[in-house]
Amino acid sequence: MPEPQIARFRRVVSSAYASLEARREEVNALNVFPVADGDTGDNMAMTMRAVMEELDRLDGQEVDEVGRTELVQALARAALMGARGNSGVILSQIVRGAAEELASRPGELIDPTLVAAAFASAADAAYDSVRDPAEGTMLTVFREMAHSLARQLAHLDQEKQRLGRDVSEEEQDAVLAEVLERAIADGERAVAKTPEQLEVLRESGVVDAGGHGLVLILAGVVAGLRGDGAEVPEVQHYEAPRRSLPHHEDSRYRYCTNFIVSGSGLQNRRFLPRLEGLGDSVLVVGDDVTLKVHVHTDEPEAAVAVFDGAGAVTNLDVADMREQMAQRDARLGGRTGVVAVAAGEGLQRLFGELGAHVVPGGETLNPSTYELLAGIHSVAAEEVIVLPSSSNVVMAAERACELSEKPARVVPATSQQASLLALVELDPEEPMGENAERLGEALASLATGGVAPAARDDAQGRFRKGDAVGFVAGEIVAWGGAGSTLARTLEHLAAEAEIVTLIAGEGAPIPLAELDTHMPAGVEVESHEGGQPSWWWLLAAQ
Repeated sequence: MPEPQIARFRRVVSSAYASLEARREEVNALNVFPVADGDTGDNMAMTMRAVMEELDRLDGQEVDEVGRTELVQALARAALMGARGNSGVILSQIVRGAAEELASRPGELIDPTLVAAAFASAADAAYDSVRDPAEGTMLTVFREMAHSLARQLAHLDQEKQRLGRDVSEEEQDAVLAEVLERAIADGERAVAKTPEQLEVLRESGVVDAGGHGLVLILAGVVAGLRGDGAEVPEVQHYEAPRRSLPHHEDSRYRYCTNFIVSGSGLQNRRFLPRLEGLGDSVLVVGDDVTLKVHVHTDEPEAAVAVFDGAGAVTNLDVADMREQMAQRDARLGGRTGVVAVAAGEGLQRLFGELGAHVVPGGETLNPSTYELLAGIHSVAAEEVIVLPSSSNVVMAAERACELSEKPARVVPATSQQASLLALVELDPEEPMGENAERLGEALASLATGGVAPAARDDAQGRFRKGDAVGFVAGEIVAWGGAGSTLARTLEHLAAEAEIVTLIAGEGAPIPLAELDTHMPAGVEVESHEGGQPSWWWLLAAQ
């Protein structure tokens, strides 16, 4: 009997992915180990989707035409390239271990004996990928399912253990579904025991998220083997933690960093010590030409630099673990989200109230590319617009958008007040391109300025260090006392404006409540406390 069409494999993988996807948020909500970043379901789903996309590329061909060895190796590589986070990388190693076993027996029909061997190899590969494997995790659950298949072989009829070449596709699928369904039951029992094995699960009142995700995947495999219209075997539902347990605070590190290294002669073990010096949850898996790297660190750029000269780094993904759970809880949905750079407690609050994910700019309003990239991946939307809020940030923001796996685009707002007023025009339900055009038009209609204390004496003798200096469009238009400088700057800015927005900064010498006497007649001013450094008042006219 010839090997089945790629479509048969695609049907099973698609069913497995659908089973996980249907309960992905349930898996996310259970995620408290190794960090409570709530993305285990997402990461496992990304790995499964990568395998599906590879099968789509090969669709319409026979396995005999492609070659089983080539097929399973292609799927293992796809899983590796698509993996993200601890759970995704471990799942990719499960796929790799199973693929290597299947590839080593090219003449054998896929039957319970071969499946049991593939599961055993996959369990070994998963454990080998983790430097210090913890029990009570997805590793434990998958090992128990592998043991279940091995135990079943001893009790199966001989004709079911090793299927003959004359067996039909329907009979083959039915036998495999039967043994895998029993493995699901054993997997569920292993999941239920995980709180007994891992203290953080017990304290949180949850089971292991990754283990539960694996059972859901296998349930989908069984449904796929049984054909169109078959119901997914029932798998117990689990509720989210009874209380939030910020286990990520026990980890010193902020950024979940993932990337691919392509080269030659790559040996994963030689990179581990340097990566472990930069963070924890280090996983480096793959072969001598491709490595998948995962690390929790405060220095993503240093983690990438470990591979300088060893190979090319691609597929860089940086996620802010401290923001992920908060973002998930506050998720408003929508197609397009926004990342905005801001400094000052009040300004950060204003951006947040308008739905933006804020990347703190610090005293110099100059976040790194990696911080911006983490911000992009923390936004719970399909596409992301980045508002850099400074001309010095535009280049780093564009680089972050280039590196991002999620579609992202810079709208080049060069001041915080410009970013804030452009953000008002966002429609989260519209695509990124339309929003970028709308926000760009809003920027073009703005006039911006501000008043700040002089950092040094003026070479032309107009003002001395500490005097107020007023700017419009980057040009000095007024100087002297704080009140008079603000009034003259507003007059320049508001010549043809309907409304002026004023944002008071840290150390502004005149309180907001006392500014009315300095406002030009006929100009409507909307004022806010921003708390930004350096600028006493940021101004924007519409």
